[in-house]
Amino acid sequence: MNERFRKHATRFGALLVIERQPLADRRGFLERLFCAEEFLEMGFRTPIAQINHTVTLAKGTVRGMHFQTPPHAEVKLVSCIRGEAFDVAVDLRADSPTFLQWHAEILTAGNYRSLLIPAGFAHGFQTLTDNCEMLYFHTVAHTPAAERAISPLEPRVGISWPLPISSMSERDANHPALADDYEGIAS
Repeated sequence: MNERFRKHATRFGALLVIERQPLADRRGFLERLFCAEEFLEMGFRTPIAQINHTVTLAKGTVRGMHFQTPPHAEVKLVSCIRGEAFDVAVDLRADSPTFLQWHAEILTAGNYRSLLIPAGFAHGFQTLTDNCEMLYFHTVAHTPAAERAISPLEPRVGISWPLPISSMSERDANHPALADDYEGIAS
């Protein structure tokens, strides 16, 4: 890896924190958000199929926890480009030693961190500031028939949201609890 990205491992193996290394001088900075060649070795093995940008107006809002099932499972690279977010990935991989466990990173416009989320993880976030903007690079386009979600308040996962939840879509609020026999996503 060159000086543009630093990779930080998590206890989830392929779930990585990527720290971008901006080149700065008196004029400002240049920041590389993605490089196909460099991200190949980190698990982003297919071309970018879709780029999404969200703007969330109110602090405390939760979006998530979304994923797509195989064969439309996706790898995501998530960055915050304005404000701050508590970004969460939940391991839903069948037979994983970290099944139903979660990892969170604070992503901000100023800390230059991204979360590289492998297939088999649900993703969501809570905004820590008003007017938070997130940018997502996906390896697979959105496929409605493969779209799934778990509740951001799923008791078996137990995400510790840092703020009281101020807002959530009706859809996200109504995701059912996981069945007791839920076995996860097979690869």
